[in-house]
Parts: sequence; structure tokens; C-alpha cells
Amino acid sequence: MEKNDPNKNENRMIIRSVELEKVLGVTSILPEGTLPEVAFAGKSNVGKSSLINALLNRKSLARVSQHPGKTQTINYYNVNKELYLVDLPGYGYAEAAEEVKAKWGKMVERYLKNSEKLMNVFLLVDSRHEASANDRLMYEWICGTGIRPVIIATKTDKLKRSKIPAQIKLLRESLGAGKEDIILPFSAETKTGVAELWALIQESVSPSAQTEENR
Repeated sequence: MEKNDPNKNENRMIIRSVELEKVLGVTSILPEGTLPEVAFAGKSNVGKSSLINALLNRKSLARVSQHPGKTQTINYYNVNKELYLVDLPGYGYAEAAEEVKAKWGKMVERYLKNSEKLMNVFLLVDSRHEASANDRLMYEWICGTGIRPVIIATKTDKLKRSKIPAQIKLLRESLGAGKEDIILPFSAETKTGVAELWALIQESVSPSAQTEENR
């Protein structure tokens, strides 16, 4: 690494190139990918776009909206031509029409079940509250595909540091997550958890992980 590399102290992946390469709607056919994928799921307004921007060291690559339910597509971000970060539509947006929510659900289900290059799923849950019924359903849904999701507890900058361990415990219990499940405190505002999340992503897409997945 270069001496002045801003990523050095955080021990995270150096971002050489990033591109929003594919955008899939409800009728789109899943691409036959050649690169490993990690997906990000979470309810509307949980902070997925902010997390992706923080990971990629960009301010507005993923559009952050004050209006929940903005992401209605599956967005593929090509990083360094080595892997895809896949942003899934947010769930649990109360004001969305039932027909629209049903289409989003089918689109996400199709992706999780049929993407051949999916290596891991990161489930975002708001650290300030217990997991919702929709969060738990998504957790169980992901587990049903054979993947144990990594839980990302977002917006920890909104909590007192002393309160974080108790909130992590609450999330684990309200999700029904096991002791072996990873729950990572994260803040896009302070960049807490960015280096640790990159380490988990790189571990997920390493050649050894892909070999194990294909056995």
C-alpha cells in the first residue's frame, strides 16, 4: 500500500473502481454472473444506501432518500471488477401498495434462491429497536436458503456507547438468531464497522469460501 493511502489505517479493501453495472426490475432475468456476489437486505430506511456509500467511500453512489421504499430494483455494484455488492429492495414499507410489495418479495425471493454466485447475505437491522416481524421473516427466509446471514446493526451513532451491548443482545433475541450468528455494530456516519464488514465480505468471496460453497 502507498504510504498516503487513506484506507491503510482502516485495513479495508482499496477501492480502485466501482460501477453501478446492472439494475434489475421485477420482470428482469437474473444475469449469469461470473463474479462472486454479496447481498444487502433490510427494511426501508434502515440505512442500506448509506452503508454501501460508506463501504465504497463514495458520497452518493447509492442514492439516499428521505422517503422510505425508494429502492425498488436489485442494484449490482461492480467493485474492482472482482465482486458485486448487490442492493436488494427494502421491505416493510407500509405505504407501498400490496401488489407492489408482493412483486418486491417475489423479486427478492427469486434472487436469493437462484443467484448462482451469491456467497453471503448481510441483513441490516436498526440498532435502536428490537427486530420487527418483517426482520425476523427475512432472517428466517435467508436461513431457509442455506445461508446464515451476517446481521448488521445500523445507526449505532444514535446510541450511547454503553447501550450498544444491550441493544445487540435485544436484536439477537428478537430475531431468534443463534449464538454463532455474527452481529456487527455499524455506523455510516462515524464509519464504525466499515473495516470489519470489509473483512467479512472478503472472507465470503475468497477462493476457499467459493470452493466450499460449490462442494
